Amino acid sequence: MLICLIRTVILYFLLIAVIRLMGKRQLGEMGPLEFVVAILIADLASVPMQDLAIPLLSGIIPILIILAAELLLSVVCYHIPGLRRIFSGKPVILMEDGTLLQKNLKKTRITPDELTELLREKNVVDLTTVKYAILETNGQISALLYPEYEPPTAKDLTATAAPLSFPVTIISSGRLLRKNLPIAGRSEQWVHGVLSAHGCTVEEVYLLTVTPDGTLYLSIKEK
Repeated sequence: MLICLIRTVILYFLLIAVIRLMGKRQLGEMGPLEFVVAILIADLASVPMQDLAIPLLSGIIPILIILAAELLLSVVCYHIPGLRRIFSGKPVILMEDGTLLQKNLKKTRITPDELTELLREKNVVDLTTVKYAILETNGQISALLYPEYEPPTAKDLTATAAPLSFPVTIISSGRLLRKNLPIAGRSEQWVHGVLSAHGCTVEEVYLLTVTPDGTLYLSIKEK
């Protein structure tokens, strides 16, 4: 009985350490990769807890191997956006300019009723107020309302509502996303002109987005 107690306590604190090492993002927003890791770790920890005939190291070593693999894969995915999309997927637009994108709803197997339910969880009850609804990689729904339906702030009380401009990512982690250029109505020459004006190259840019009205967001990689 004492041995069982000691093994359980050891595995309990080991699991806490593993979850902490996985990072806060995994704790709050569990994607497909983190979900699989969590299931495997829980299953591996339960076996030596229940069966005293199994050496404790037989449960600890696989847990540490999976943790190391998850951390290594997270680092690789951070530096390779294409690999990150393979494992975690990418956001899917379900509503655009107030119109339901039926093809995307079918692809994600989300019915209109489910979409309205998910929007109600965001305190959105009227679809006519929604300009964009996006299914994020963690399964959550993000809703962007038309400006006139956004909750007013102290600044908004003295300002007129401006049209909502949806930013398009042009460069991510030093990689030029050429397929997004037509969406943004831009060309590679325009990109190089912007970078030249800011004295940087594509490889030096962490994130570059542009809205239809030409508003730029440029973030340079930290040295």
